[in-house]
Formats: sequence, C-alpha cells, structure tokens
Amino acid sequence: MELIIEVESKEKHVKSKQRVADHGEVFTPAWMVDAMLDLVKSETERIDSRFLEPACGSGNFLVRILQRKLAAVELKFGKSDFEKRHYALLALMCIYGIELLPDNIAECRDNVLEILAEYLDIEESDDHYRVASYVLSLNLVHGDALTMLAHDDQPITFAEWGYLGKGKFQRRDFRFDNLTHSSAFSAEDDLFSQLGKHEIFTPEKTYPPMMVRELAAAFGDVTEEAV
Repeated sequence: MELIIEVESKEKHVKSKQRVADHGEVFTPAWMVDAMLDLVKSETERIDSRFLEPACGSGNFLVRILQRKLAAVELKFGKSDFEKRHYALLALMCIYGIELLPDNIAECRDNVLEILAEYLDIEESDDHYRVASYVLSLNLVHGDALTMLAHDDQPITFAEWGYLGKGKFQRRDFRFDNLTHSSAFSAEDDLFSQLGKHEIFTPEKTYPPMMVRELAAAFGDVTEEAV
C-alpha cells in the first residue's frame, strides 16, 4: 500500500484564534495547495496514486487532489459511463486523511463527497454515492496522526482499495503504525517504496472482491448497526 504524505506549509488560514491556541488549527490557502501539489504533479494526475494528509482539516488538499484525479478519469474514461463511474470511485478510494477535530473531519468527508457527486451527477440514493460515503467513513479518520490512534483510542487502520476490473473492488486493511515503519526499509527511494515487500506489511484483514451494489449494501448494514 503506497502512500504519499503531503505536509502543510506554515502560511495558512485560521478559523478562530481560540482553535489555534487549543489545537494549533490552521488551513492552507488554495493557491498554496496547488503550488505544493504541482511539486508532485504527475502523481496527483495518476488515478491510483495514494495520498495521505495527516492533518486534513476540512479537506483543502484532498479536494484538490481528487479534482485532479477526476480530470485524469475524464481524459481516459470519459467516453465509457461504466469505466468512468468505477475509476472515479477508485480515485476517491486512493485518498486518505486524519483529523483531530470532529467537526473538521465531518466537513472534510462532505466536501470530498460533494466533488465526486457533482462529477458523476449522482444523488444519495445512487449506489456509487453510498459506496463513496462508505469509503470516506473509512479513509478519512477522526483521530491523531501523532499517536496513530483513532478517536476511540484504537490503532488507526486504513483500507487499501484495489480495482480488479469488470466492476469489482477489493479491500485490504493495514494498521497505520505498521505502515510508517516502512521508513526503516527504504534507504534510497520514497518513504513507502518498500511497502508490501516486507512481512510487517501483511494486511490485518483481506476482504473478498465486491461489486458496487455489494459495497453499497455493506454500507447499509454498517449504518443500521450504528443506529
């Protein structure tokens, strides 16, 4: 599971002085987001490249990354509605975030979901919308990137999504603390260059391949359990 971590700059926007004092909360302006993403432009335009924003706020980076990925989807698969819808989901599945504050992570999920929904012209009743909601509930985590714990004090776990073709997706779960150990095994290349090549990167769980309608049904089961 390859991840590219984007680290925010010091020059940012602020919601309130109190939140800055309490949590050090600040937000990167749009022009700076684009300038930073241009440094890894080829990766932002690759549909299946994975990005993790460890302090994602309301999604300034993740929204722009998804928009760039969807532009690539349109370029490659825009003439096929089937492929367009499935590769758009894959683009969203490859975006990850961690956020300490609950209102921010909720806003981040909404903002990212809105981008996909507008691109595919889908509503809440659409299976692709439901799957996107499900994916974002897993990929965008309410937790602390420093302690690597979710808000419930459980280790942060990320779902790696792969598109197998013909409408089938597969999920494998990895613990965040295990993923970060990759730095000890990558002497020359990217931080996560050795990911998947060492025994510590064995997934915590592997799920059987599922179609969109099956993933949508799984999301329905999860939401019913939550209620």
